[in-house]
Amino acid sequence: MMGGVAVFDYNNDGLLDIFFTNGAEIPSLEKTGARYYNRLYRNNGDGTFTDVTEQAGVKGVGYSMGAAAGDYDNDGFVDLYVAGVNRNQLLHNNGDGTFTDVTDKAGVVGMVPKLGKAWAVAAGWFDYNNDGLLDLLVINYLNYNIANAKSCSIGSVQAYCSPNKFGGMPNILYRNNGDGTFTDVSVPSHIAQYVGKGMGLAFADYDNDGFTDVFVSNDTFPNFLLHNNGDGTFRDVALDTGTAYTSTGNVVAGMGAEFRDLNNDGLPDIFHTAMFGDTFPLYKNAGDHFDEITAASGIGTYSSRLTAWGLGAFDFDNDGYKDLFTANAAILDNEMEIYHRPARLPNGLLKNNGDFTFADVSAAAGAGFLIPKAHRGAAFGDLNNDGKIDIVVTALNDKPQLLMNGTETGNHWIILKLVGTKDNRDGLGTRIKVTTSEGIQYNHATTAVGYSSSSDKRVHFGLGKAAVIDKIELSWPTGVRQILTHVQADQVLTVIEGH
Repeated sequence: MMGGVAVFDYNNDGLLDIFFTNGAEIPSLEKTGARYYNRLYRNNGDGTFTDVTEQAGVKGVGYSMGAAAGDYDNDGFVDLYVAGVNRNQLLHNNGDGTFTDVTDKAGVVGMVPKLGKAWAVAAGWFDYNNDGLLDLLVINYLNYNIANAKSCSIGSVQAYCSPNKFGGMPNILYRNNGDGTFTDVSVPSHIAQYVGKGMGLAFADYDNDGFTDVFVSNDTFPNFLLHNNGDGTFRDVALDTGTAYTSTGNVVAGMGAEFRDLNNDGLPDIFHTAMFGDTFPLYKNAGDHFDEITAASGIGTYSSRLTAWGLGAFDFDNDGYKDLFTANAAILDNEMEIYHRPARLPNGLLKNNGDFTFADVSAAAGAGFLIPKAHRGAAFGDLNNDGKIDIVVTALNDKPQLLMNGTETGNHWIILKLVGTKDNRDGLGTRIKVTTSEGIQYNHATTAVGYSSSSDKRVHFGLGKAAVIDKIELSWPTGVRQILTHVQADQVLTVIEGH
């Protein structure tokens, strides 16, 4: 299941670097040698990367799965949280190219009262209480212990055990105290009362009330849509809003999640991947509820015979509409032996037609989309600052894929690098409205994207044929409003809160 990846600029040179999680020896679940190390690659700016894992101090501990990048102490250097089966790790960025493990000191080890260390799959940073400090949400999977794990089979063939054979786990919310430590507020926030089998998480303010909400995709279990009540508590409204189940009343094997406005109406929509036969549900935000439009959007036909893990909603051709990427692969490595279908699959790309339908353009997207692998996590960002969103995809027991976007459309773009002053330094949670001669579109700052992965904190907009942006409106989490006018396209623009 592992395979998380993060893209973030760890050394503040303006170039996105790449971090990969890695597993461990089994059954010890310890990194007993270099083959199990997590890996950090520094972007050299010339299309190559240098492995700086050991000098940076990020080789990791335990069986690692997910990664989440965020500047939790507002010192201007992005830190890294690694979620894992038996060990979680908070790595503080020292600002000199090295990281320090501060997990114990910070109080974010991932323990669940009475249950012990939870099997964490993913994590994400967000400012849930709008105090200018990034808080941490850790997504946990199954109540599983390898020490007493039993063998399972499908027919006469040995296979991984179904998640239906295990109980779920509560997730963990850590509130940032502002002094380098965190307080577990899972119980008072009500996060702990929602016990699921979490795989993916994504953040957005779906009802535009000024507080960031949370979507959690669960494996063979109803999804959670955790509404932020604005008083430090959350309420699961997935059943009420139509996002807990599919429109047929079924649960799916939820994998990665994405929570962005796909039709430029100012309301974030929900898309998540699943397994063969489920289809990948797409929920359109209708204001007071969500409508599942998987079939009508064309995604049902695309996904009915696929399993996918990572995903992302980004405007890959800069036409002003966010397209969809899915990192495809079967669940079982012996899928062919059991189900007579391939375990390794090529990735997929869906073009947004602008009317809430999507066209499968994978076959024409380049050679990288024709290669079958056991894909898992995917992270997104402009790795060479040319205005086009690139993709890093992990693969189990294989080399990752670096998919550089070479799309030539002549369309314009802008990337906003937010710098919070009153708000969190990364500006996560900031909602942005862009107006051009081509129309209006929306996005928000988040790094929690897909499955076990973390994407660039900078916010990208494709602008179509508009060479000038008439207006950029920013709504920072603490309530600060900021407007920029007559902004030239085709640049990475640093926006400092209040300036």
